[in-house]
Amino acid sequence: MLTDEIRKRLFELKDEPYLLFSQGLIPDVEMIGVRTPALKALAKEIKANGFCMDYLRDLPHRYFEENQLHSFLISEIREYETCIDETERFLPFIDNWATCDQLSPGVFKKNTVDLLERVTGWISDDHTYTVRFGLLSLMRYYLDRNFDPSYLKMAADINSEEYYINMMRAWFFATALAKQYEYALPYISEGLLDIWTHNKTISKACESRRIPDDRKDILRGFRKKQTTAVSGKYRDN
Repeated sequence: MLTDEIRKRLFELKDEPYLLFSQGLIPDVEMIGVRTPALKALAKEIKANGFCMDYLRDLPHRYFEENQLHSFLISEIREYETCIDETERFLPFIDNWATCDQLSPGVFKKNTVDLLERVTGWISDDHTYTVRFGLLSLMRYYLDRNFDPSYLKMAADINSEEYYINMMRAWFFATALAKQYEYALPYISEGLLDIWTHNKTISKACESRRIPDDRKDILRGFRKKQTTAVSGKYRDN
């Protein structure tokens, strides 16, 4: 089977020190321990040999690296409808933030009008990493020339206790503060986000090189006392 052959290749590429390092960043996921450049090279080989679609149909995968390969392959699909279909097929199987964030189809940038309906659907989903991917897409494609203030409300209205959703909400609003400051600031100054996301947004914004120091000083003044914690204990991503 193709999957068995690819899995064998992955184990041949195993890097034990890297495995130990990665397990600390992404717990509770089965890993082999393959570095990203090696995974990208293998993905190119799979595509060049015409096995891309065969591999994409073979879900679920067992190992983290197999899911990473899947994300790399989807990201290279140039036909929009095919890419959307494969993305939506894959999203329910994503089980960690790294695979979610790795999924970045280039073709989406050219189809933002059609993509928006999908994004709103992903944000409304029940699956943690589908929601996270929807927010990530909203941040990637709709905070610049495609921006509309209603997109900020879409992110603010998400009600979740999931760490990796709220971390992405904070990342989204920190990016919005860098790109659309006048529209994003009221969500902080008027306290329109839950306290954890509010404070994390300020922290991430103050770490950003895209936000001037005087604005960072303003944002620090809006920090709130936090009495509860969002669920989750993993890396700050």
